[in-house]
Amino acid sequence: MTTLRLALAGAFAVAFAPLALAQDTQRLRTDKVEVVVETVARDLQNPWGMAFLPDGRMLVTERPGRLRVVSTDGRLSEPLTGVPKAHSRGQGGLLDVALSPGFARNRLVFVSFAEDRGGGRAGTSVARGRLNDAGTALDNTQVIFRQEPTHTGNNHWGSRLVFDRDGNLFVTLGDRFDLRDQAQNPANHLGKIVRITPDGKPAPNNPFLNREGTRPEIWSIGHRNVQAAALHPSTGQLWTVEHGARGGDEVNIPQRGKNYGWPVITYGVDYSGVKIGQGTAKTGMEQPVYYWDPSIAPSGMAFYTGDKFPAWRGSILVGALASKLVSRLETNGDKVTGEERMLQNLGERIRDVRQGPDGFVYLLTDSPQGRILRMRPAE
Repeated sequence: MTTLRLALAGAFAVAFAPLALAQDTQRLRTDKVEVVVETVARDLQNPWGMAFLPDGRMLVTERPGRLRVVSTDGRLSEPLTGVPKAHSRGQGGLLDVALSPGFARNRLVFVSFAEDRGGGRAGTSVARGRLNDAGTALDNTQVIFRQEPTHTGNNHWGSRLVFDRDGNLFVTLGDRFDLRDQAQNPANHLGKIVRITPDGKPAPNNPFLNREGTRPEIWSIGHRNVQAAALHPSTGQLWTVEHGARGGDEVNIPQRGKNYGWPVITYGVDYSGVKIGQGTAKTGMEQPVYYWDPSIAPSGMAFYTGDKFPAWRGSILVGALASKLVSRLETNGDKVTGEERMLQNLGERIRDVRQGPDGFVYLLTDSPQGRILRMRPAE
C-alpha cells in the first residue's frame, strides 16, 4: 500500500426537517457540492457514538454514561435503564454503540465503555443487552469482554465497534497512553484490535488462537488509539483511523496478525517534541495507507455509498476533533488518492460520522452542549 503524506498542517429527511431551525442551519461550499448543515437534535452531553435503528430513530451515547433514543423528529428520550455504569473520567465514559447484524430478530445492542474495576483501576469493556419493545431499557445486560490489564490512567480507551460480514465483532482498544510500549506485547489487549463473537469469545480464525502466551481475541497489534473504524463496502475489510501523538494520525487496513508499529515506528513525535521509537519504518511492521502531519485528531468515520452525494461515492468521511472539520478522503482500491477538508467554518469538534438510511451524512459534535447535525445537498 502506498503511504500518502499530507504536508498541510426521503421519508427520514422529511421527518427530521421540523427541528432544523433557521438559526441552526449553515450553507457551506465544498469542492464538489454546496451543502446545508442543520441541527437535528441538541442538548447531548459529549455524545460519542450513534447507530440507526431500522425505523430511522437513532441510539446515541453520551460520555457521562447515558444512552438515549433520538426520535425521527429530533426529540431525546429519557436515558435508557439497564446501561452498564461507565467510568466517566478523562477521555473515558460510555463510548460506542452498535446494533447486532440480527437486530430485527434479536434486538441486541452492544456498547463499549470505560469500566471501573476497583482499586482505582479501569479498562475498556463491551456489554450487550436487548432493547425492549418500548425503547426505554436494555434488558439482560451483560459484559461480554474486558480489556486486560486494567490501568489507573484515564486516556486512550479506543472503543469503536464494527461487526464483520461473518457476524463477529471488531473492538478497537487504546494503549492507555502511558503504557504505550505494551502495544507490541501480544500477551495483553493494550493497543490492539480484537475480534470476538457476539457472546465475547475469541472469533474463529483469529491469528493467536492457539499460541501460548498471547491473547486469543487479538486481531492486530501496534495501535495507539483507534477511534474510527468501518468496513469497506465492497471488500468487507476493516479500515481504521487512529490518533497519533504530534503528527502521525493514521489510516490503516488492519489485517490478521499484522503489526502496525506503535510505538516503534510513527510519523509523529512526542508532545514534548522528542522522537518516538526508531523512525518511520521497520521490517515486519506495516505502513499506514495515509497519515496526517500535523494531526487532525480523528474520530468517527464512514464510507459514503449513498445517492444524495454522487460525487462522494467511495469516499471516506472522517471527523476531526482538534482541527474541527470533516476530512473527505478519496480512494482507489486500497489507496487514498486525495483529501478535501470540509466544514471548518462550523467550529465544532466532530466526534462521530455516519451515513443515515436516507443517504444524508450525520455528525456528532463533541461538546457539553453536543448536537446531532445532518449534512445534505443545498437546494
